[in-house]
Amino acid sequence: MTSPKIAIQGVFVADLAFRAARLPVMGETLLSNGFKLGPGGKGSNQSVAAARAGADVAFITKLGTDPFGQMARGLYAAEGIDATHVLTDPERPTGAAFIFVDGKTGENAIIIEPGAAAALTEAEMEAAAPAIAGARVFVAQLELPLPVVRRGLEIARRHGVTTILNPAPAATLPDDLYPLVDYLTPNETEAESLVDFAVDSGQQAARAAAVLLDKGVGTVIVTLGAKGALLKSRSETAHVPAFPAGAVVETAGAGDAFNGGFALALAEGRPVAEAVRFGCAVAGLSVTRPGTAPSMPRREEIEALLQSGG
Repeated sequence: MTSPKIAIQGVFVADLAFRAARLPVMGETLLSNGFKLGPGGKGSNQSVAAARAGADVAFITKLGTDPFGQMARGLYAAEGIDATHVLTDPERPTGAAFIFVDGKTGENAIIIEPGAAAALTEAEMEAAAPAIAGARVFVAQLELPLPVVRRGLEIARRHGVTTILNPAPAATLPDDLYPLVDYLTPNETEAESLVDFAVDSGQQAARAAAVLLDKGVGTVIVTLGAKGALLKSRSETAHVPAFPAGAVVETAGAGDAFNGGFALALAEGRPVAEAVRFGCAVAGLSVTRPGTAPSMPRREEIEALLQSGG
């Protein structure tokens, strides 16, 4: 079977992950009990997740000429990701992220510096239009400047390509952006930023999804961590449970795993509820191993988990 084409715009960052019992307070120094340097960034992670799940992925971003940028290009070559539109800016550094990982729970807190990717322009997105037009699904997040995100969604709309917006990091969005989005995939925190009320239960997630549908989104999937995901469209409401795949090691990248897997499943033509289930399986596997991009499972692992039922 021919691998379905997916285009993803976003950011690459080098993840500097520190594992400790807690975050330090201002003026305090703590010793870490673990450190890992590796590839990350939402768009980049989603590209790896989709490629490992079976997609033919084109990634659109901008890097510096430093060792972190070399890390990114090495990753894309190893994973078979089309880097035609991975641009270089010699004046800016490649992005980086500080990740605190709770040594007991695996939960995380992140600070990101997009670096060169923040200088990606609307004109450069237009130059990448052939990659978007040739895809079945286009994926965007909010780590790039909003005008660049909008231009990517507009190009996809122009060419009849299905759009996914993962509204992360959490932010408010202009109302005229929502109609460009076929599938909106916030987590609970991100959903709160979009609707201005607490989203701390399945009932509130459904309420938030209804508000977002009224703004013009085609379908809303609120990811709920260990509780799975809530799917709501104008014709369907469903709760898709999570897939427990083992002990949780690290949750950083789980949302990216979900989005990459969900995009691949949609591109394969699966019904949306089945695509959400596939995304939950990818996310369930990703949290059982450390790292972000390195934690993304391969197709055979995903299929085995789906067949086992978790």
